[in-house]
Amino acid sequence: MPFREIARAKVNLTLTVLGRRPDGYHDIESLVTFAAIGDRVTLHAGSDHLLTTAGPFAADIEGPNLLERALTLLREADPALQLGAVELEKTLPVAAGLGGGSADAAALLRAVQLANPNRADAIDWHGLAARLGADVPVCLAGVPALIRGVGDRIEPRGASHRLSPLACVLVNPRVPLPTAQVFRALAASSPSSRTAWGEGTGAAPGTTGPFPDLEALVAYIGARGNDLEPPAIALLPIIADVKAALAAQPGCRLAAMSGSGPTCFGIFGDEASSVRAADAIARAQPGWWIMPTRLDCPA
Repeated sequence: MPFREIARAKVNLTLTVLGRRPDGYHDIESLVTFAAIGDRVTLHAGSDHLLTTAGPFAADIEGPNLLERALTLLREADPALQLGAVELEKTLPVAAGLGGGSADAAALLRAVQLANPNRADAIDWHGLAARLGADVPVCLAGVPALIRGVGDRIEPRGASHRLSPLACVLVNPRVPLPTAQVFRALAASSPSSRTAWGEGTGAAPGTTGPFPDLEALVAYIGARGNDLEPPAIALLPIIADVKAALAAQPGCRLAAMSGSGPTCFGIFGDEASSVRAADAIARAQPGWWIMPTRLDCPA
């Protein structure tokens, strides 16, 4: 029996870098939500543990697939777990700031939970997710959240019942930008630049929400910003072009970069405006990946 899960794209609405830890990782604070699009992960329960990939961005995956690491950790956690063959349909760009690989791993963990209802309670799923990567725990939860630490401390913000899902356009210039490169650029900058970009401030920007309306949420996102955006643009200037293209569209309430980039998101007042914006950008930049979608609205 196949168990299918959608690995929804993760969007960092804000991202503050609070400082570097002794272990080399960075403490962050980020308001995260999820889009209505994503990769597709299918677990075919059985004895065959083959991993296959397909989809428009499958060929862009470099190095070991995080799904293979997930299968290894699952076997170590409980050898009696029912696993099987895994299919990944890769529809999200790779190294895009959308948490694609982490979302894939989280989707596999959820599929394994479904395939093992009698053993799932014995597994520390959050701890397992944290071992796979900083973004995997929040992707496993799959709900809007404020994340802290290296991404392991999750404060769910729920999906707002006051506000409709956010009309959004995601745009990626089809140029990968690995997260490690962006953090290295942040670390290599001058002390004054690091402070301006957020690292070493030593203070979180405070609590979020509740957001009574779209204006309040947009104001919060704009005030907090994304500390990785300046170093990412320094590495890949086309990100500024992507952001500007979104911001120039009628009805765009805010444009910003997600995660470590290069994908940018634009928030629109309604779905019709977002679809028109996506069409306009696609006509001007046919080589870019452009996707109108909806984002869960944080409470």
